[in-house]
Amino acid sequence: MSLFSTNWNDHFARLNERYGKRKHPLEYRNLYQLMIMTILSARDSDKHINQVAPPFFDAYPRLSDLARAKPRDLHPLLRGVTNYEKKCEWICETAKQIGSDDKIPLTLEGLVQMKGIGRKTALVILREIGKPGKGIIVDLHVERIVPRLGLGEGTPAKIEKALMGTLDPALWADAGMSLSFLGREICRPTNPKCPDCIFVDVCPYFQNRKT
Repeated sequence: MSLFSTNWNDHFARLNERYGKRKHPLEYRNLYQLMIMTILSARDSDKHINQVAPPFFDAYPRLSDLARAKPRDLHPLLRGVTNYEKKCEWICETAKQIGSDDKIPLTLEGLVQMKGIGRKTALVILREIGKPGKGIIVDLHVERIVPRLGLGEGTPAKIEKALMGTLDPALWADAGMSLSFLGREICRPTNPKCPDCIFVDVCPYFQNRKT
């Protein structure tokens, strides 16, 4: 096996065929909810955010409602969320900055200007609404899998750059989330299900585990 002779585009095309149509695990109903939930999910689990979101959106059904709130008003609803005080500040500031649901930015450049929205979060939002940005989502699962495949390592920015240098741009939109789903189901941190993996024939991590 040689990483230099591996056709990674073919392998990622197959990966995208398997996972690319899947919706993000966050159970949102509209763009406003998606934006807020992705901010809240940083260093927290999607499952937990799905639990706390319904009562929050009952209280603040529109971005304009949230724009009138103060961070401390949100504390009772979001107290269990990781770094909730800071996140309450972020979403209040973002709501005030945007103003209403129909003014939420629909570009990577516009989204990353909002508090609490970094490049990864912005790319997730754009993928979910069918307006993918020019980049590849790198979450904790992608950070784990890419070094195992021998495609890159280091910071999320370095991993994204490595993937973008390896894959055709047509694959970028779904590649990150497809890897994320693979990481949730197959390429786990411990006891990965390597025989079930789409990369099993070209993965250095699997080859090293066998020896």
